[in-house]
Amino acid sequence: MSLSKHSEPSLSGVPGPGELDPAVFAQRLEENIAQALIGKRKAVRFLVIALLTDGHVLLEDAPGVGKTTLVKALARSLGAEFRRIQFTPDVLPSDVTGTSIYDPKKGEFRYHPGPVMSNILLADEINRASPKAQSALLECMEERQITVDGSTHALPQPFFVLATQNPREFHGTFPLPESQLDRFLFSLHLGYPSVEEELALLDRYQFNQPLDSLSQVFPIEVLPYLQDKVRQVHVSNSLRLYLVKLAESLRSHPGLRLGISPRATLALFRAGQAAAAIQGRSYVLPDDIKELFLPALRHRVFLAGNGNPEGLLVEVLHSTPPLPRN
Repeated sequence: MSLSKHSEPSLSGVPGPGELDPAVFAQRLEENIAQALIGKRKAVRFLVIALLTDGHVLLEDAPGVGKTTLVKALARSLGAEFRRIQFTPDVLPSDVTGTSIYDPKKGEFRYHPGPVMSNILLADEINRASPKAQSALLECMEERQITVDGSTHALPQPFFVLATQNPREFHGTFPLPESQLDRFLFSLHLGYPSVEEELALLDRYQFNQPLDSLSQVFPIEVLPYLQDKVRQVHVSNSLRLYLVKLAESLRSHPGLRLGISPRATLALFRAGQAAAAIQGRSYVLPDDIKELFLPALRHRVFLAGNGNPEGLLVEVLHSTPPLPRN
């Protein structure tokens, strides 16, 4: 296994040499977030996988189930520069990227940063914004830079977009275009809590707001080092072919009008590496790919007719068996 290009950070408040690995990172981050968000451990784990693969996440669910709490808890746990955009129909692209304002003293235009100049950007209710405002996120999500009035500005690193959206049935929503959906690593659903979880929520929030007292467990600066370690996780040739066969099956399926892109195949590949790493493994298993298949692809495929694509994805997954390891 090759050495990471980023050396292990020497930062106060983080584990010492030899202790900083993806499995430790995932466990401590999940435990910390659980202090503010009851249940939802699987969704939190997928969020950690996205962090370790430098991916963006779309949180789609009904209002009030904890989407914003989850994102805020993540930012606090990492001590990250956190900004939030509440999308509404009147939000302009410059409200996202920032704008150039003329400085009469210097006789020149100066760039005034927008919310994208942050480590973690919460794009709240993104499908309430107009398509023009939604498109302002495209360049920064893929290129990690923005262009304002002809000048290019690099975004802080690392940079993550965590967008929330309400289901399309809710009033005043604008469907995200396929090009933007494809830039999200995962689409996650939190769902409603169980009876026990909701009772625990009432007890925990009766006198305090747990989010306010949430502590930082890692600095955001450890992520490039951990991401390098994740990229070293081994993926066998047979598993690589399995991924490609799954992609081919979706692209040729008669029930779909749009299959998955090569970007989606690569996203599933990298997510599999992170899933293995947070379980302490140096190699990816077919079960890693199967577990990630729905959250990584359900927002990237589109049925020829109406309906939910998840059933079709499950059908393709079951009809495409993994190949023997070599």
